[in-house]
Amino acid sequence: MAQLDTLDIIVLVLMLVGTLAYFTKGTYWSVPKDPYADAYGAANGLKAGKTRNVMEKMEETGKNCIIFFGSQTGTAEDYASRLAKEGSSRFGLKTMVADLEDYDFDNLDAFPRDHLAMFVLATYGEGEPTDNAVDFYEFVTGEDVTFSEGASVEDKPLGNLTYVSFGLGNNTYEHYNSMVRRVSAAFDKLGASRISDAGEGDDGAGTMEEDFLAWKEPMWKSLAETMNLQEREAVYEPVFSVTEKDDLNADADTVYLGEPNKNHLEGRSKGPYNAHNPYIAPIAESRELFTVKDRNCLHMELDVSRSNISYQTGDHVAVWPTNAGKEVDRFLATFGLLDKRHTVISVKGLDPTAKVPFPTPTTYDAAARYHIEIGAAVSRQFVSSLAPFAPDEDTKNEMTKLGGDKDLFHEKITNRYLNISQALDIVAGSRPWVNVPFSLLIEGLHKIQPRYYSISSSSLAQKDKISITAVVESVRVPGSPFILKGVTTNYLLALKQKQHGDPDPDPHGLTYAITGPRNKYDGIHVPVHVRHSNFKLPSDPAKPIIMVGPGSGVAPFRGFVQERATQAQMGENVGKTILFYGCRRPSEDFLYEQEWKSFAESLGPAFELITAFSREGSGKVYVQHRLREHAEEVNKLLEQKGNFYVCGDAANMAREVNITLGQIIAAQRGVPESEGEEIVKRMRAANQYQEDVWS
Repeated sequence: MAQLDTLDIIVLVLMLVGTLAYFTKGTYWSVPKDPYADAYGAANGLKAGKTRNVMEKMEETGKNCIIFFGSQTGTAEDYASRLAKEGSSRFGLKTMVADLEDYDFDNLDAFPRDHLAMFVLATYGEGEPTDNAVDFYEFVTGEDVTFSEGASVEDKPLGNLTYVSFGLGNNTYEHYNSMVRRVSAAFDKLGASRISDAGEGDDGAGTMEEDFLAWKEPMWKSLAETMNLQEREAVYEPVFSVTEKDDLNADADTVYLGEPNKNHLEGRSKGPYNAHNPYIAPIAESRELFTVKDRNCLHMELDVSRSNISYQTGDHVAVWPTNAGKEVDRFLATFGLLDKRHTVISVKGLDPTAKVPFPTPTTYDAAARYHIEIGAAVSRQFVSSLAPFAPDEDTKNEMTKLGGDKDLFHEKITNRYLNISQALDIVAGSRPWVNVPFSLLIEGLHKIQPRYYSISSSSLAQKDKISITAVVESVRVPGSPFILKGVTTNYLLALKQKQHGDPDPDPHGLTYAITGPRNKYDGIHVPVHVRHSNFKLPSDPAKPIIMVGPGSGVAPFRGFVQERATQAQMGENVGKTILFYGCRRPSEDFLYEQEWKSFAESLGPAFELITAFSREGSGKVYVQHRLREHAEEVNKLLEQKGNFYVCGDAANMAREVNITLGQIIAAQRGVPESEGEEIVKRMRAANQYQEDVWS
């Protein structure tokens, strides 16, 4: 038999691979499509292979106004929906709301001149686009952007595009509202015509809602003049139909009782696990970190060993919350639905572009418990929309007055942090609002969003367990008859109490459906997914790091130090690792005190913990004070290209640390403070200075 030479073997292998590819259709190497990206497709009437061509979609559905949203927490999506409803009811526009990630934008140059595009864009983190806006942002701001008809930037390819824009930002971040500013600048450069000024809402100042309301009225006026729109009296036009299904029982296996999608309903949950599809994670361990009775801080270990979830040190874990039973009962009672709580309802979009925010059929109870943000602060615009459905004329007049008077609304509602049911019960004296269409509640209240927590463990040290560190929120608000309670943290506290033997956990007077829909969370489970973050350790463990994290802001730094301790145990060279940590008193809320000692044994002189106790002595001492005391060492490590990290409160602590660091650099290097500030800005730009902060 003749021997095969190398070329013969190569040809035979290629033929074999080709044959395999033909018969398997790529089964073994293709990237699987996320089966949950369209979790509510059936409810929304979506068809397979839906178009990504926005012009095609608008023409197909008869729309002349599209409102795009880039949203991380749901607020931008809510504002987009409100603009769509108002544009339709007040001005007769044929509106649709669109998720930026659902469409391509290379044919925006073919946008009809008599159509309108609106962009509601949140800025996430340090000037970044939200997850669903990344592709859009990179396309429109790209240097070599090209459109379908081949025109260059100099040709002003978006000359036909008329648009308005509103941004959601936080002034405690350096890149305040950078998304709407950069996108508007890109559109202007490409020849698009903006109507009215770009609006900017400020979550840092607590004025987001009023900023939005103040922007939209002049915007509508300019839009009406520019596009020759005639305003008409706005009347409520439902976006969804809500039908009670007398032929279905809540126990039927086709009825969703809080399950997020069909696979969960059918009891065959599988990955990928993401923002559309949570993993029901066992809680392997939970414990209390504070030593005082009136405050709680939880440490939890989530077991992800049986999932395909992976994480990297510095990532975030999202917890899918359940509303408290007390608030669910209040909500259903407010709208006269207590006796119908287990009635099955079918929710469908009356417009082909309307997306039902949760799977149906479901029940009133399940919608309120698992899907609607019933505990959020109520908006002035939503209060106005409820006035026509008030139980009596006096209440209607009071609601109209509240909706129209910013100062009165702030005094009576906003400053007391009232949710929708609490507000309506106070205004109407507990008379039920039986005339409010449930469709209006679905449209006017946010879809409940997962809450994100900085992972407090190292993926190198424990790849199959994710740690959470969370302070439980329970605040008595002056002038309010209610205590403000964190939705998710109190849910986690109830789970911890259940795990530690309490048969009926009742944190702060709240109860939760701990076992989940159809007892699918029994055995102490919680729905979660992981969101990747840019808040990362340097790839070289020998590089020095400085961390500033008071309170629960220390969470990611527990993971950082745990990782470096593990690397040291593995024989790697670990650089200087300094943690500035602050709390009230070492006897009350010193988080992970014993663990720091254990890490120090592994890291030796490479690790240094510097503490600041704000209530221990005669004067309050914060982390920025300790930072200043160690100015020489801090500057020395920065000159060695060490990384600087901050985690915690954005409005006060992070801002003070930023200012202090600029002053330290200026003093240590003998340069003006203005130059110190510029050096800090350059550190940020180079990712040498990283923040994981919240307001």
